[in-house]
Amino acid sequence: MNKVIVDYRERSSGIVKELAKKKIDTEIKQLIMGDFVIQSKDLNNKLVTVGIEKKTQSDFLNSIIDKRILQQLINLKENFDIPLLLIEGSENIYEIRNFHPNSIRGMLASIAIDYQIPIIFTKNIRDTASLIGIIAKRLERPIKNISLISKRKPLTLKEQQEFIVSSLPGVGPTIAKSLLKKFGSIYNIINANKEDLMDVDKIGKKKAEDIKTLLESQY
Repeated sequence: MNKVIVDYRERSSGIVKELAKKKIDTEIKQLIMGDFVIQSKDLNNKLVTVGIEKKTQSDFLNSIIDKRILQQLINLKENFDIPLLLIEGSENIYEIRNFHPNSIRGMLASIAIDYQIPIIFTKNIRDTASLIGIIAKRLERPIKNISLISKRKPLTLKEQQEFIVSSLPGVGPTIAKSLLKKFGSIYNIINANKEDLMDVDKIGKKKAEDIKTLLESQY
């Protein structure tokens, strides 16, 4: 399993002992940023580092007040390939302090959306250690890029023709179909004069002129 580098300030938190119970190799160092660092490699054998900033619920709220969390997250994002924020605690975070709930929600939203850093919640030290262990185990496998774009079947000839024609000025899918029905091919549309184009429904003088200008202008 990948070694977990632990910041020396976490020695007394009990997490190192919990990681040892799970037979996870750890190394205690003075980390400039982050509390835990795990290294892995991607499919191209390139080194990838995961940086984890751990905060108890109370510390997280304190860091909102003094704005410390923002700089810490900027450092995390700038120095690690995969930054993570871990918030530990089992209390209702909205009731711990005299905080307006929207202040907390706003910060969480900003971290996730503006800084694009995942936020993970754990209940206690044991839960935190288990999660770090699972992350280290997951990183034993080379990291691969996962495409979230669904693969679609190739466009048919008709769909390709409609796509090309619909990119003309002021021409959407409906008018593209009308143009293709009238002229029969993209070639005939390109060679049609302005008056012929205006015979198609929803193509007026201005739109016909724009189309001809695009088709006939020098690159």
